[in-house]
Amino acid sequence: MKVLKLIIKNTFRHKLRTFLTILGIGVAVMAFGLLRTVVTAFDSGVQSSSADRLVTRDAVTFINPLPLSYLNQMKQVPGVKQITYMNWFGGTYIDQSHFFARYAVDPNTFFSVYPEYEIGRKTLSEFESQPNTCIVGSGLAQRYNFKVGDVITIDGDIYPGTWEFQVAGIYKPEFKSTDAMSMFLNWNYLNEEVKQTFPARADEVGWYVERIGAGANPGEVSRNIDALFANSPAETKTESERQFQQGFLASAGAIISAMDYMSFVIVGIIMLVLANTMIMSARERTREYAVLKAIGFSGRHLIGMIFGESLLVSLLGGVLGIFLTYPVVNSFASFASFLGTQLSVQSITLITASAAVVIVGIAAAVFPIQRAMNTRIADGIRFVG
Repeated sequence: MKVLKLIIKNTFRHKLRTFLTILGIGVAVMAFGLLRTVVTAFDSGVQSSSADRLVTRDAVTFINPLPLSYLNQMKQVPGVKQITYMNWFGGTYIDQSHFFARYAVDPNTFFSVYPEYEIGRKTLSEFESQPNTCIVGSGLAQRYNFKVGDVITIDGDIYPGTWEFQVAGIYKPEFKSTDAMSMFLNWNYLNEEVKQTFPARADEVGWYVERIGAGANPGEVSRNIDALFANSPAETKTESERQFQQGFLASAGAIISAMDYMSFVIVGIIMLVLANTMIMSARERTREYAVLKAIGFSGRHLIGMIFGESLLVSLLGGVLGIFLTYPVVNSFASFASFLGTQLSVQSITLITASAAVVIVGIAAAVFPIQRAMNTRIADGIRFVG
């Protein structure tokens, strides 16, 4: 009990220094939590890929379109249960800072191939029958307060012009990792408009998505699809959905890796901040530790005092940082719709941050303990710091 009182009194002896140390640790833990949350969001999109879906794109580059005429041939490939197709629509909503994914999809097949996007039958029927309608994700609807019947105006870039789409419905993601920040518009409507303005670009799709049957070999199905169009003007490359998404995010791979690396560098920064404070405290208390030794305090007591102070400061900073992480992540999520999923702090992030705080609290106390234990009583009493 006496040692506990000493730990608390020593911790708050220099209130400003302790406060600044706790604040510094808190900000670092918050930054760690934010970076880990963003990295986890990127990873979750890949991890949530369906094992029974394949993606067929142009063999040279994802940018090149594929002919719609491929559809009937691909349907005949053994193992292909369902097939749909889609285009990246692009465009600008309000301005460049309001980015979210916009796809033109086949209204008759898309939601069968992607059952994790949950919509009602009435909504689907309206989407299929009304050409200039769209479906938006629940996260997107929440961000922009979209409601059924609202008109969304998009300034086209890939498909120039001013486009207006009426919200036919709002889909709900089946899982937390499912994209809730996208807009799906009717591919047939887009294609009819393109026929009028850019006829050379009509009847083209960005990529196909195949859902394979139970027991089908994905590798074999992929090879059979690509064999259909070997040596054609538009050869194909078919891969698993996970491989496709990894390739789609390849351009951001360096950024993701840097964020992943920096999140752990921050742990080192936390340790340096706390270690600096503990070293200063140990130096100032050299004479005190010598006196405590002289009056009968054992080495175990000194170790407990120093460890306790270091852990207390570290844990207070960690709690502050975790508390700050939630509002910061929520604020960042308001303009991070490019991730395709709503940002949320995962349990693994909290566990990792908490473990890091404890480890740092222990590590930062090692040098001060070594100094206190190795300093002789006479030398400590004579010390002038």
